[in-house]
Amino acid sequence: MEERIYFRNSRKQNLCGVLSDPTSNKNRPVIIVCHGLGSSKEGRTHSGLQQLLNEENISTFGFDFFGHGESEGSFEDLTISEAADDILRAIALVKHHGYAKIGLVGSSFGGMSSLIAASQSDDLFVLVLKSPVSNYEELTISKMGNDGLTRWRETGYMEHQMEDGERIGLKYFFFEDCKRHNGYEAAKKITIPTLIVHGGADDVVPVQQSKKLAKSMMYCELRILDGADHDYSRPADFEEMLRFVSKFIIANI
Repeated sequence: MEERIYFRNSRKQNLCGVLSDPTSNKNRPVIIVCHGLGSSKEGRTHSGLQQLLNEENISTFGFDFFGHGESEGSFEDLTISEAADDILRAIALVKHHGYAKIGLVGSSFGGMSSLIAASQSDDLFVLVLKSPVSNYEELTISKMGNDGLTRWRETGYMEHQMEDGERIGLKYFFFEDCKRHNGYEAAKKITIPTLIVHGGADDVVPVQQSKKLAKSMMYCELRILDGADHDYSRPADFEEMLRFVSKFIIANI
């Protein structure tokens, strides 16, 4: 059974999520699935995991971050702090609905946000990070350089291409907020079983970040898919990623 649920973020704005519960048995796990920057809960990772996990009588809850999809808010005002808070609100929501066994899956930007949220929560039993950003400050500097950062600061905006091709401005405050969050340090606080899946040919988020992140975590399994890009564009890579994620979750119930 699928149910569309609206819940409030810390700004009192509505966020939209979809709960898919195949059994209505609240003793079975629920997995919160967090999309990447510019994507939504309609993305193929959420859809693929929903199908695989529902077949195992595991519920899923995918939601749109602030400024994305059906959720309120302006994309240009998005920050990691906001997204991590959105996740904590989603955790509180499914807990309020009676689920006691809660897992978390995050992709790319959603992976970084999930990492921060997981370091602040005692309600999770498993964490999966798919091609996560571990340190946005480090990544942004390496990609934009000092000149690019200066232009972003002076103009106040940087264009980001959404999943549908639309280009929307992101405020410089996004980068200032990034400097408050170090995924490597947050990882040291996480003690639940964690899986990191990363493409070996990822040219958006270097796989070296995930290698370093895995070493910072207590119970972490790192899976690198040789030749896979950031979006797992080849069908075989995407299916293999989904298998790794679903099997890891099932093994840790």
